[in-house]
Amino acid sequence: QVQLVESGGGLVQAGGSLRLSCAASGRTFNNYAMGWFRQPPGKEREFVAAISWSGGTTAYADSVKGRFIISRDNAKNTVYLQMHSLKPEDTAVYYCAADWLKADVVRRGRSSYEYWGQGTQVTVSS
Repeated sequence: QVQLVESGGGLVQAGGSLRLSCAASGRTFNNYAMGWFRQPPGKEREFVAAISWSGGTTAYADSVKGRFIISRDNAKNTVYLQMHSLKPEDTAVYYCAADWLKADVVRRGRSSYEYWGQGTQVTVSS
């Protein structure tokens, strides 16, 4: 079992930045690839970014590429999502998720992720 707790969400103006954190507890953190997903109001949950267990492989949705950076600190059992140049369309509940995958690859599908946090709200005003 892995417990995930997100933090760092809030209200920001368009063009601003936020950094989300996701603290993990339970099973060995570095056995898991980690992902960030988001769910805009009235829409399906969508992939944002993912990072392999070592940090050596990352992937991003086209909509955030060049603006968001995913990273992890295995010593702190924490994964981060640094968000820059935020847009109103980035408004969503952001979730982190864990995928048991001890290989230097990542997956984008929601069904690959076994554990999920409770989410943190990000609101970008225009």
